[in-house]
Amino acid sequence: MGKTTLARTCPAAAGALYLDLENPADLEKLSDARGYLDARRGGLTIIDEVQRAPHLFQVLRGLIDERVLAGEPAGQFLLLGSASLDLLQQSSESLAGRIAYLDLMVDLLLVRRLPPYVANVRKRLVKSPKVYVRDSGLVHTLLRLDDLDDLLGHPVAGASWEGFVIETLLRAAPERTQASFYRTATGVEVDLVLELPGNRLWAIEIKRGPAPKVEPGLRQALDDLHPECAFLVYAGDERYPKGHGIEAIGLRGLAAELAGMAG
Repeated sequence: MGKTTLARTCPAAAGALYLDLENPADLEKLSDARGYLDARRGGLTIIDEVQRAPHLFQVLRGLIDERVLAGEPAGQFLLLGSASLDLLQQSSESLAGRIAYLDLMVDLLLVRRLPPYVANVRKRLVKSPKVYVRDSGLVHTLLRLDDLDDLLGHPVAGASWEGFVIETLLRAAPERTQASFYRTATGVEVDLVLELPGNRLWAIEIKRGPAPKVEPGLRQALDDLHPECAFLVYAGDERYPKGHGIEAIGLRGLAAELAGMAG
């Protein structure tokens, strides 16, 4: 099922206004985008092929801010299209913290919104969530990455691996496990923090290569968090210590350990 069909048939889209920007008539309606969209408040507006009108992101930013301040519900815009890296960067910068359609993607289980870990440390922490497409195979298909060589040569490779690791581990984790990430304003970071049943805290850093290195920022983050266990997940299978209480471990091995805890 394509993204457009999925969006138009989901329950949240009933009665929505649908604009296809490959249709010249719909594109013309948005020549005065603010005026047109501002007259259609209160319901969901689906804008397909949004990459044909990149100026819309700035308009939507203003409209979303105004509606939030007016106390209107979130989720009034769903944007679809063929996203280039430039378009993704522009949309993330223009709509940072305002992407109302993200709620729908989360509800449809297409996207995972990973919240920041709230730690009692005397440091300025990043408060914005990290967002992952939950099905890495879907990402590869949309980007036309047909084989491993295509994937490894693409800038999305690292984020794809990170998202795949997170989804695999969370599927294996026990019920009531809380997942987040830790990052300070200076870039000290742990990719995945698991709060497991029994008040157990695990810190997990994710590396794509076969010979992972422990970065100074990870050591600092572990000093901040004091987790029970710290793991460096990498693309190999061997499990071995890396110092500073950190173990290198393959994805399969860590997923098995979490699954054993579940039951």
